[in-house]
Amino acid sequence: MPTARNGVRASSLGVRWIKSRHSNAEGNCVEVASLGDGSVAMRNSRDPEGPALVYTPAEIAAFLAGAKEGEFDHLV
Repeated sequence: MPTARNGVRASSLGVRWIKSRHSNAEGNCVEVASLGDGSVAMRNSRDPEGPALVYTPAEIAAFLAGAKEGEFDHLV
């Protein structure tokens, strides 16, 4: 279980946020950050003070595996 809760203010986490090199100049990107307990936080780059969603390593691994296999391609 992550130590940070979902909906925590992203800017309060004190982490280094990163985004994909595929992000565009219009600010349409999601940023991620590793948390000290191994979990991963995500935030909307257009709202850096807004809420962060926090995922366990297993949840992130399952999502990335699905993305790599094209399970979400129909969304874009």
